[in-house]
This record gives sequence, structure tokens and C-alpha cells, in this order.
Amino acid sequence: MMRRWFAVPLWQRVLGGLALGLLLALVWPSAAPKVAFMGDLFIRAIRMLVAPIVLVTIASGITSLADPKRLGPLGGRAVGLFAAMTGLAVSVGMAVAMVIRPGEGAAIGSAIPKPLGPPVALYDQLVGIVPLNIVEALAKGDMLALIFVAILFGVGTVLAGEAGKPFATVLQSLSAVLLRIVGVVMELTPFGVFALIANAVAANGAGVFLNIGWLALSVVVGSLIQIVVVHSLMLRLLARVPVVRFFRGIVDALAVAFSTASSSATLPVAMTVAGRNLGIGKSVYSTVLPLGASIGKDGTAMYVGLLSVFSLQAFAVPVDAGVYGIVLLTGALAAFGTAPVPSASLFMLAAVLSAVGVAPEQTALVVGFVLPFDRLLDMTRTVPSASANLTVATVVARWEGELDDIAYRRESL
Repeated sequence: MMRRWFAVPLWQRVLGGLALGLLLALVWPSAAPKVAFMGDLFIRAIRMLVAPIVLVTIASGITSLADPKRLGPLGGRAVGLFAAMTGLAVSVGMAVAMVIRPGEGAAIGSAIPKPLGPPVALYDQLVGIVPLNIVEALAKGDMLALIFVAILFGVGTVLAGEAGKPFATVLQSLSAVLLRIVGVVMELTPFGVFALIANAVAANGAGVFLNIGWLALSVVVGSLIQIVVVHSLMLRLLARVPVVRFFRGIVDALAVAFSTASSSATLPVAMTVAGRNLGIGKSVYSTVLPLGASIGKDGTAMYVGLLSVFSLQAFAVPVDAGVYGIVLLTGALAAFGTAPVPSASLFMLAAVLSAVGVAPEQTALVVGFVLPFDRLLDMTRTVPSASANLTVATVVARWEGELDDIAYRRESL
């Protein structure tokens, strides 16, 4: 029975838990509170992992740039482009959420909408980025401080050269272990989803799905804007290549990205189409695309910005330009360090929301609210990430003189 259970793809088991939770809420709503403990345990497990994942994955991601090719001019250009596109993607997600407003009236479980506490002065926010005690920042889940520490450890490890390699290995090992733990926690998703959906629908009615529909529409619109506008402009203005032919040439990679919801799983196909269909030199795509699988997260960045504003709308949090600025900055940093695995962006949401005063308990409720539907949303937002990686590879290849225009125009037809 256990073998049969694990033989079923996780997303299908999650949908099964969703259907059973919905059925329980509609047929026997009084029983929903009796299974609430499963949802509570699941949320606590997610909260437990957030801080170490933020600290370790960002630091280990930076140490992966220690390879001489990646730290050279080619790698520097690629990193700069990825960083710029990440910031643009967060902005796109925030803008779409502000226009469509998918979070207004969302029933986030049993959470009571409430405003932020007393505003923190910009000076205090900036000074607070540097923690007095790293262990205390980790214990409190101070995400801005943790992101700063992670970047500091990563850069310090790279600058240490040979002496830093053992620590880089430790960071990479810790990152691998944490991803395995995330995998274990995600196996509990069907049970957590069952309990969370049962209680959400029993308490608020089936109208809870209306806001998910608006959120899904926002993800599709944001992904299209990032691909059709941002990527197309980069290809036309920086790489100076025909845009339609580019997208014809990468269809296989986009299809794999959508079906697997993983940038890492898409990498082999992306490298194949880069060389065969786009005429990109191997020295470029073999460096840029693996780097992009680690830090090129347009879809994740767009979604983090979108979901952050969605959460602020759902909790009726008053926002101003300062709050949007913090969401943009922390969202870009968090997306830059997100692991290239399905649903990883949900674990980074706390890094953004905590920076604007949203309590961890509320963030966990948002994760529980979205997670049952996140598979389809994740499949959608992985597509712009795959497109972004190949876009950057094409632009860098043009700058490095490693783009075969004849092969590009011939094979992309």
C-alpha cells in the first residue's frame, strides 16, 4: 500500500487531499475542526524550515559562483542581467496584483484582517539589516538580517579562495540536506491540504475558491507580461534577434518547464535547444544556463511580488510607497536565492512579509491557503523562468560573439 501511495505523483495526491477536504467541509462541516491538528502540524513544519532555508540556500548559491568561468566577465554579465530581470519581475508581479487586486476579501483560513503595528522608521529598518547577534536573528526569523548574513557568508567564502572551499562544501551539503527535508515535509502536503481546505471551506464557504481564481489569473497575466514584454524587448534591443523565431526554438524547453515545474529539470533540454535551435556557443550556454537554474527566477520573482501584495490585501494592511519599496527589495533578494524546486517560492514568502511586519502565523496561513492550488500555479510561473534563462544566454552570446546568426535563423524556423 505504501509503495502504491508513493508511486502516485505528489501533485495528484495533493489534488486528492483537496477533493476530500472539500467533500468533508460540504457534507460534514462539524467534523472539520477534528482534523485541524494535521493542518496545524503542517504549517508548523513549514515555519520551522523557513529561516534555515533562507540562510543556507542564498549563501550556497553565492558560493556556487566561485568557479572561475562564472566569476569572469561572462559570468558577471549574466549575473547582472539575471539580477535586473529579477527586479523587473518582482515589479511586474506587484503591479499586476495592484491592478487585479486578487487578495481583497480573501478568507485566509481563520485569520482576522488587521493592520501593521506602529511603522518602523526607514533608518531603523536599514540599521536593523545588520544583526547584533546572528544566532538571535536566526531564532527570531529576522529575514532581512538573515539575507544580509547569507550574502556576507557567501561572498566571504568565495573571497577566502582555497581556505573557503571546505566551508563552501559544508554549505552545499547543508543545502542538499535541507532540500531533502523539504521533500519530506512536502510528502505531508496531502494531509495538510485536506485539513486546511476542510476548515477553510467549512468556516467560510466555497467562496474561498473565488480569490484563488483571481490569483491564478494574476499569475497568468504576470507571466505573459514578463515573457511578451520584458524578454521580447531584451531579445530585440540587446541580442538583436527575431523574437518569434526565438520562442519557436525554445518550445521544447518551455513545455518541459511547464510539466515539471522545476528549473533544474528543464536544464538539459534548455542546453540542447540553446545549441541546436538558437546557435549559442557551448562556452556560453554551458555557463549561463546552469547559473540561471540557480539564480534566474523570473517566475518566482514575479510570484513573490504578486503573492506579497495579495497577502497585504487579504490582511487589509495599509501600504504606502515605503512598504512597496521594501517588498521590491526583499522580494528580489529572496527570489534570487530560491531553490530551483517546485513550490520553493512559498518558503521564501516569509522573507518578504516579515520585512513589512506581517506575523509568521499569518504568513503560514497564506502558505496553507495557496499550497493546495500551487502545483498549477507553479507550473505556470516556471515557464517565464525557463524563458528568462534562455533570453539571458542569447544576450550574453551576442555580447561575447558566440551567437551563430545563420544557425539561429535556420533552425528556429
